[in-house]
Amino acid sequence: MKNIRSGIELVVLALGALSLSGLGQDFKIAVTSDLVLLDVSVKNSKGGYVGGLPKESFQVFEGGKPQTISQFSHDDIPVTVGLVIDSSGSMGPKYDQVVTAALVFVGSSNPKDETFIVHFNEGASKSLPPDLPFTDDSKKLRDALFSVKPAGQTALYDAMILALDHLEKGTRDKKSLVLVSDGGDNRSTHTLDEVKRRIQESRATIYTIGLFDEDDRDQNPGVLRQLSGLSGGETFLPKETNQVVEICRQVATDIRTRYTVGYVPFRDGSTAARKIKVTATGPNGQKLTAHSRTSYAIPVSGGSR
Repeated sequence: MKNIRSGIELVVLALGALSLSGLGQDFKIAVTSDLVLLDVSVKNSKGGYVGGLPKESFQVFEGGKPQTISQFSHDDIPVTVGLVIDSSGSMGPKYDQVVTAALVFVGSSNPKDETFIVHFNEGASKSLPPDLPFTDDSKKLRDALFSVKPAGQTALYDAMILALDHLEKGTRDKKSLVLVSDGGDNRSTHTLDEVKRRIQESRATIYTIGLFDEDDRDQNPGVLRQLSGLSGGETFLPKETNQVVEICRQVATDIRTRYTVGYVPFRDGSTAARKIKVTATGPNGQKLTAHSRTSYAIPVSGGSR
């Protein structure tokens, strides 16, 4: 029986029971049909993260139709997170600042997170030692971040496929990727469409940070927005490189304050992508902005349900 995740976890089960230990010691879900769990963050009009909302503050729509929220949680639980770092030649002048920001992100995250790093330039590779797929050791992460020197072209799409594959090997229920790049690609064997499809099939929430030179012809902020938007994450485009440190701190906060919102949708056997919209309202009717993935897809290999 195949599990398929979206947001924190999109689980498609014909019959079965699933235990999500990360959502609370005794949190268990028994399902006899499909269950969709979404990873949702909420901001107020000033851009601040909003915590402590009850289930009644949320509405979920799939294909424009309102859904009944059957599962809800708001806990700071450990995540599996990948840092996907552009180490192509154009990143040379910015790279030390990027490493500093990545370490600030690690220091601001849940200390029980399991983290890995993917670097990419001419190709893409995991940067921790081969016998260490994940770690919560900041020294090992620092060594991995400094293990490469920026050079060469940019295989962004290959790096995202590698990171999404490795993310699924993590043991935490929540999954996130943080991508730092200019969004350009001039070297990959994979395509943008392949990456987008994989994101729709994945449980990952993706945050993208764009760092551009004014004369960089390969910059593509639109790609960064597409990757984060599909997954329910956010894109940040700082004007100055030194802003990336505070952005990474914000991303760590967002990951730790996200809500889990679950529902059981109607299934018609189709594997086409499903459109999702999540809304949130404050206790006094104030308008809030909810960030969650905008769609998900059931892998063709999973067959009809």
